[in-house]
Order: sequence, then structure tokens, then C-alpha cells
Amino acid sequence: MQYYSLNNEAPNVSFSEAVIKGLAPDRGLYLPEHITPLPKSFFENIENLDNVEIAYQAIQQFVGDEIPEIELRDILEDVLSFDFPVISVEENIGTLELFHGPTMAFKDVGARFMARCLGYFNKNNENHVTVLVATSGDTGGAVANGFLGVKGVDVVILYPTGKVSEIQEKQLTTLGQNITALEVDGVFDDCQEMVKSAFLDTSITDHKQLTSANSINVARWLPQLFYFLFAYKQIKNKNKNITFSVPSGNFGNICAGIVANKLGLPVKHFVAATNINDTVVRYLESSTYEPKPSKATISNAMDVGNPSNFIRIQNLFNNDFSSLKNSFSAYSFNDQETKEAMKVIFNESGYVADPHGAVGYLGLKKQSLGEDDYGIFLETAHPVKFLDVVEETLATQIEIPERIQKVIDKEKKSISIDSYKKLKEFLLQ
Repeated sequence: MQYYSLNNEAPNVSFSEAVIKGLAPDRGLYLPEHITPLPKSFFENIENLDNVEIAYQAIQQFVGDEIPEIELRDILEDVLSFDFPVISVEENIGTLELFHGPTMAFKDVGARFMARCLGYFNKNNENHVTVLVATSGDTGGAVANGFLGVKGVDVVILYPTGKVSEIQEKQLTTLGQNITALEVDGVFDDCQEMVKSAFLDTSITDHKQLTSANSINVARWLPQLFYFLFAYKQIKNKNKNITFSVPSGNFGNICAGIVANKLGLPVKHFVAATNINDTVVRYLESSTYEPKPSKATISNAMDVGNPSNFIRIQNLFNNDFSSLKNSFSAYSFNDQETKEAMKVIFNESGYVADPHGAVGYLGLKKQSLGEDDYGIFLETAHPVKFLDVVEETLATQIEIPERIQKVIDKEKKSISIDSYKKLKEFLLQ
């Protein structure tokens, strides 16, 4: 499998090169040259397959022969060592829980998969690789946990000061070893821009091998397609048309869902549910893409003003605006609407949704499901990650899981920076 840059001004590369480079030299994101649908028998018999087998058959074409089958299956066995249940919330609505991994956020799968792929590619390499990643919340903790102690890999995480939850911050600032957290005076988009600039700065790359663990990296992004296959396996016997509503910030998760659809997964419609950072919502209304600086909300992982992965989505629909709108919708909701949705879900079903999941639920309600439809919203993080908001909104107490309790009392260690110049100085020191 070869990967090409979406800016079309860089050579095509292999899977391993795309993983190690992260971003193409022309600043473009990598996309697979082609996607070959899985055989119909795969979907007809999916309920008889375990998750590792489903994942292997889905990801193998994207990895090719660069990781042998035995090693790739071992990687998947390790990465997928927890559950991904669909929980019924209403008669025709369920939520796919993606928070049962080590850091209790959906990004655990992609971060762990990428870490193990990079570890495999780097096992005979004496040179260090520096993983440079920006986070608006859960990415940092998942990447830190996934790469902790990986030989030959140093991790540098940029996060916006005061704009991630306390638990999220502790998860990315307390591990030590090969993990360093840089606290940026700014918003997520500033962090992301610094990361992209570093990749193209030859005064850095001539001395350091950089790669990214954001969803711009194919090994972080593509494994998220597993979620949609795992959900289908569980609700296939309902014989309903499936609509997925995905809380969307950088749009990597929903983009991976579209790849699953290209593989043959039966999906009626995709809904990108966003908070007030509504760049894609406005684009679908006007056909003009006008990113704006991100604004802080209670669903902070979606506080992204210029989502990197949307260009991948456009390309998956052959840059055909009408084709995109036929299969893909986007809706925006404010914090008050999000809190009201959390209350409705809790009062009617007893289910505790985090703010991101609540936005996903609202996306399904806005889409208006029919009798033959089944809607699944993705619950992307455990509600404990947003403890204050959830407990205040629902007037209930949430039990803090042991793995979260362990990090709460640890000492935060971060380095404050306020410019790209400071990041560059840190990387070169």
C-alpha cells in the first residue's frame, strides 16, 4: 500500500514511511492510494468473528507486508484488550462506549496501535524518534500512556493552558520517563500549528527525526475504523439502517468511520456533531470553508477551529460537495443544549453521558431517525474525565475509577512556552 500527500507535491510513501514521517514534506496529510472493499462474506459473518480477527482483516491492506501477520495480530491482541459495548439508551438509539481502555478515552486504540507500530519499525534503529503531538484533551493522555517506556521514542505533548480538564492534564503531565508536557499559552489550534511548523523546519529536522501522534498520522487515525465494525457486529441482528453520530473536533474519528463504510460497512448516514466550533457546519451550509479561532466549551476535546482531517473526508468523497452532503451532515450545539441533553439522557434512561457523548446524542435527534433506523452516538470518554461538569449538571456523584484515582494525587510536571521559538529551543537543546 502506498500513501500520497493530499497537497500532491510530495512523493508517495509506504505505510512505515507515512507512520514515521507523520506529515508529508509538502505539509499534506497522507491518504491511502486506494481502499479495497472487504468481501461481502466478512459482513455476513461478522458476528462470528472476534474483535482481533475483525480488526486484522480490516487493517491488513493498509499495513501491507510491512508488518508480518503474526506480529500484526500480536499488536492488535495487545491494543484491543478491552471492551467496546453498545449500550441501549432509547428504543432506536444506543451509545458505543469507547472509554474502557487505559486512559478511559477513545484515543487509546489509535495511540497504542501507533506506538506498537513505531516500536516495531524502530526496533533495529539506534536513532531516537521524537513524537510531537498537540492535544485538546484526551489525545495527550492516550499518547503518553501508549508510548510510555517505548524504546527509542521520546514524546513531547503540547496542550493549551487552562483548556483541558484537571484529570486530562494529570494524565499527560505525571508520567515522566520519556514523556514531556509543554503547556502552551494559547488554544489548541496554536498547539497544532506549532507542531506542523516544526515538521517543516529543517533546522530541527536536520537534527531530529520527528513524527506526529495526532490523528494526522495514519497509524493513529486508521485504527479508529474498528469502532464502527465492532458496533455493527453487536447490532446487526436488529436489521436496521445505521446512522452514526460522532462527536467531532479534528474529525479523525468520523473520517475513519467513512473508511469503514468504503470497506463495505452498511451505514445509512454519518453525523458530525460539534460544539460551537462550527467550521464544518458552516461549510456544509455555504460550501465555503472558513476556519475560525477555536472557542472554549465544556466539550473541550472538540474545541478545534480548523479540523485537520476534514480534507481527508472531502477526498474520500472525491471532492464532490453534493455526494458529501448526501451521506454526511454536521450540526452544532452550545453548552446549554449539551447540559440539557445530559439531563434528558440521565432522567429517561439513567445513563450518564459525558458532554461529548451528549453532543453526539443531539446530533441523532437533529437528524430525525425513522422507524427503520438505528442511531449510535459515540461516547468518547468516561464522564469522570469531566467530573465537575457532569456532577453539577446531573446533581449526582460519579465513582472515580481506580486508574483515574491513581493519577489525581500525582504532581503535575510541565514546561510553559508561549511561542514557536520556545518550542524550537526546547527541541534543539
